[in-house]
Amino acid sequence: MSKILVGIVCTLLAAIAAAGVAVYTGAFDVAADTPHAAVTYRLIAFARERSIARRIQDIAPPGDLGDVARVRRGAGNYAAMCSGCHLEPGVETSELRAGLYPQPPNLAKPETGSSNGAGGAARRFWIVKHGIKASGMPAWSKGGMEDAAIWDLVAFVQRLPKMPASEYRELVESSDGHSHAGRQNATDHSAAPKGVPDRHESGHGDGNHNHAR
Repeated sequence: MSKILVGIVCTLLAAIAAAGVAVYTGAFDVAADTPHAAVTYRLIAFARERSIARRIQDIAPPGDLGDVARVRRGAGNYAAMCSGCHLEPGVETSELRAGLYPQPPNLAKPETGSSNGAGGAARRFWIVKHGIKASGMPAWSKGGMEDAAIWDLVAFVQRLPKMPASEYRELVESSDGHSHAGRQNATDHSAAPKGVPDRHESGHGDGNHNHAR
């Protein structure tokens, strides 16, 4: 038994040493256009979901997530803060999303955006509030987004997978725009072309943004 234990310890030490060499020498490729090995990706995804599941146990979603006013308020913030990565109805990709790894889920599609139970709502709330390390998902609370505005966003995302593009645009245009505690001045989305973020939010409104697509 002792020989087996020694063998296991030696194997673990060798694996740690090999990982250390790979990191120190720069052999580990951190480029966003080089995917993880399949086993690495699965391990990270498993660790992420277990971590989130542990931390949302005490989060109780409000009972009015179906409220029309909540959904409308969430629409403006989604268009300004989320649509570039998580898309909107009728849009298949974006310049920003195409370069992200791991690629964010398309929340406008039912297969990725339709988990509307209490657990799904709590999960979305936690992710928006705290973000996810090394994924491109920011902790929006660090920018001043208060809990009430996050729940508005969750309310909107619950409706999004079944929403036609026309309803999406109507909700965005009738919303308060990009408005929450961390951003006092609402963005007027009605001034932007339908389905396209305004210049202030996209950062691509000037004439100098011109390259091959």
